[in-house]
Amino acid sequence: MIERRWITPAVVLTVGSVVLLLSMGIRHGFGLFLQPMSLEHGWGREVFSLAIALQNIVWGFAQPFTGMLADRYGAGRVVFVGALLYAAGLWLMSSSGTPGELYLSSGLLIGLGLSGTTFSVVFGVIGRHTAPEKRSMALGIAGAIASFGQFVMVPGSQALIASGGAAFALMVLAVAAVVMAPCAAALAEDPSSHPHAVHQTLGEALHEAAGHRGFWLLLLGFFTCGFQVVFIGSHLPAYLVDRGLTARDGMLALAMVGLFNIVGSFAAGYFGARYSKKNLLALLYFGRTAAVIMLLVLPVNSATAIAFGVAMGLLWLGTVPLTNGVIAQIFGVQHLAMLSGFVFFSHQVGSFLGAWLGGWLFDQTGSYDVVWMLCAGLGVVAGLLNLPIDERPLTRTATA
Repeated sequence: MIERRWITPAVVLTVGSVVLLLSMGIRHGFGLFLQPMSLEHGWGREVFSLAIALQNIVWGFAQPFTGMLADRYGAGRVVFVGALLYAAGLWLMSSSGTPGELYLSSGLLIGLGLSGTTFSVVFGVIGRHTAPEKRSMALGIAGAIASFGQFVMVPGSQALIASGGAAFALMVLAVAAVVMAPCAAALAEDPSSHPHAVHQTLGEALHEAAGHRGFWLLLLGFFTCGFQVVFIGSHLPAYLVDRGLTARDGMLALAMVGLFNIVGSFAAGYFGARYSKKNLLALLYFGRTAAVIMLLVLPVNSATAIAFGVAMGLLWLGTVPLTNGVIAQIFGVQHLAMLSGFVFFSHQVGSFLGAWLGGWLFDQTGSYDVVWMLCAGLGVVAGLLNLPIDERPLTRTATA
């Protein structure tokens, strides 16, 4: 592929951030569709929960492979195809009348679309275009802009649902997803030509990562991130309604998550460039546990719902630039999207369980209490797993 001079690091960061803003902004609003779609079709909460769970496991399973394609052929082609699949899934989801149709649209198509338009692929191309000393900050900026998408698009999705219904809202979001396709032109690249890439075969990269203890600890810790984020994103609005609040309170809580995640992601990038990334990861996981305990022990009202959204927002996706930053710091950037994809698969296994168990246990017990306690306990485990990671660059990487 011929490099074009206009594709500068600033352009890649800007356009990549726009892709993340749209893909993650749309995705974080899916929890708002749980109640209206379930009531309209007479489904139990497990049906919609399983669709979101399938979406996350498909996303996670596909991510290492889309990462390999992005590392080999460039992120642009992967983002283009991912955007079209994402839009098609949203459009078909709007007309889904059976669980099977919902699983195909929301589960399979959107899951594949997300694997081509989200962090592993976009952070891979940003990482390859950014000098090592600026990489953590660049990833933090991209994560912050993705969070702004959640802040803007979650209230937007709620307004669309209120004005025209769930089907209308999904069709509008499908049109918004198409906007990501032309962005692919600015992310076209020849990954092997970047000056910050260390030339290494795919097999060598996989063997090297598999033999590194820190890679497995990151992978296991990221499972918790997926479990917590997707359970909260999918079930927090319904949980608050069950406790006597309104759908607007649920929307505001998720919007606060998005707003304060802008600060949290930017701070993760800023401090990740100055302090130990794995220690910052541990602090984020411990902080999430404290936030969940706060929600469980304090009276549930509009003020505590917003306070929980603020606290979780500060801790929400700061894990992503830090986790990707640790991988790039240890192994280099040539196969960053692929290696991040394998770690992200663990995240998505956690996401599957967080989404599905939330609905299944609610249908079985009439309560989310058990899942909230799992969220708190897993946060402690993840924090402890990150502390012993050796984040020093490998000798091969450091020498190169």
